[in-house]
Amino acid sequence: MVRVGRCGWSARNTERHRLDRKTLKPGAFGKHDPESGPSVALRKQEIVLFFLALHVLVVGICALHILLRRHRQPESRMAWLLVVLVLPYAGAIAYLLLGQTSVGRRRVERLRSDFSRLPRPEAAAGWGAPESVAALTPDYAPLFRVGQSISGYPAVSGNTAVLTANPDAAIEDMVAAIDAAQDHVHLLFYIWLADNNGHKVAEALIRAAGRGVACRAMVDDLGSRALLKDPLWHRMTAAGVHTRSALRIGNPLVRIFNGRIDLRNHRKILVIDNSITFCGSQNCADPAFLPKAKYGPWVDAVMRFTGPVVRENQHLFASDWMGNGGDDISALLTAPMPEARAGFTAQVVGTGPTFRNSAMPEMFASLIFAARKSLFITTPYYVPTPSIQQAICACAARGVDTTIIFPARNDDFAVGATSRSYYEGLLEAGVKIHEFQPGLLHTKSLTMDGRITLIGSANMDRRSFDLNYENNILLEDEATTAAMRERQETYLAQSRPVLLDEVRNWGPGRRLWNNSLAIVGPIL
Repeated sequence: MVRVGRCGWSARNTERHRLDRKTLKPGAFGKHDPESGPSVALRKQEIVLFFLALHVLVVGICALHILLRRHRQPESRMAWLLVVLVLPYAGAIAYLLLGQTSVGRRRVERLRSDFSRLPRPEAAAGWGAPESVAALTPDYAPLFRVGQSISGYPAVSGNTAVLTANPDAAIEDMVAAIDAAQDHVHLLFYIWLADNNGHKVAEALIRAAGRGVACRAMVDDLGSRALLKDPLWHRMTAAGVHTRSALRIGNPLVRIFNGRIDLRNHRKILVIDNSITFCGSQNCADPAFLPKAKYGPWVDAVMRFTGPVVRENQHLFASDWMGNGGDDISALLTAPMPEARAGFTAQVVGTGPTFRNSAMPEMFASLIFAARKSLFITTPYYVPTPSIQQAICACAARGVDTTIIFPARNDDFAVGATSRSYYEGLLEAGVKIHEFQPGLLHTKSLTMDGRITLIGSANMDRRSFDLNYENNILLEDEATTAAMRERQETYLAQSRPVLLDEVRNWGPGRRLWNNSLAIVGPIL
């Protein structure tokens, strides 16, 4: 018999207690464990609260900044808010890098100052002669007033233009004009490659500099980064060509705190002897465009202009050149104008983040609303504002023959998908949509009513609307517009029509892809 003590505790219970103590975890009898207990729970709670506060702070500051930014379209605000809410930290970094529309305060002040203090083209001797005053058709006068409100350039008569035959022919025409230059050659390209056509232009500049012609060549620091490292660029500099890069990036880690890196100079300008200028969509490169050869050939259009409009393109180049540290060339803007000749009305429309906000969308929308008989647009990138999409739909709805050609294969998959998200609305309104098949149709052109043409570097997307520096020429002339329209018809012959039933039959996966990317379209 086992004797029970005063507490009623038996030997069996004692043994069981001994075994239980071996299997119990530390702290089983109320002893404090530094790795558990209230203090650890408190620390975990503090960490959770810290990260929650950090999350709220990051998202809150970004959201507040997005909502307080001036001149931001509501859909752009909504797109950025969505990105920041769904991807808080990655979204905040993306907004820091890509959410601004400034190239840096000091750079903005310098660019604006240089643009405003340059002598205006119309100040040149001979500009104000009666035969040089633009004789605008009353129906189209408001369009040129919109253009003048953007960059200050008036509509001027006495201009002529020739549409170059093709991209290679455009380079040949440029080379011939450079070889004939007597005083100066001013050249600006967004992308300049050291390929066949790139070498042709470079060699022409070297020859011109060798015979005493003042040659100034400028490229965008990001778009032409490969050329800036190539021996060809250094050989041009050594031969006496004055070279500059626009919107220099420098150290990217430092640059992001002083303006957005991907705000670029997208212009394509060539001015020779104050008498000839070229304007169009073409970069200085082969149509094969080797960096993105799988989308080639790249199809562009360029016009060669003479007349007073040349002086406006000269002014635009001078503002870019001097605003990016080049020498003072303002005297060229006050040189006497050549004798006035008969010609059509034209106007340079220069846009960019240091010009009036929403300038390019207003120019496009004004042209579209003014159309009465026909509207024909070619653009490689279509990420429209609501006003432009509505303007095109309204144009077709009121009976205007409205046609748009997009590339069938886009080098930017997000922009290509976003463009297609708008197809159904356009087709329902009666817009004829075609997709260019042989390569990437890179021509940015608009013709209207057989009299108005807009040609240049601006796409119908948010980058051209808000971020990039662009140059275009708006003109009124039946013959020149007929030539541009004929070129557009050759594009049409190589394109496939997109039908409404086809778009309506797209599967849910394709619709989901297109529409999802369209949500962030305002920040593409």
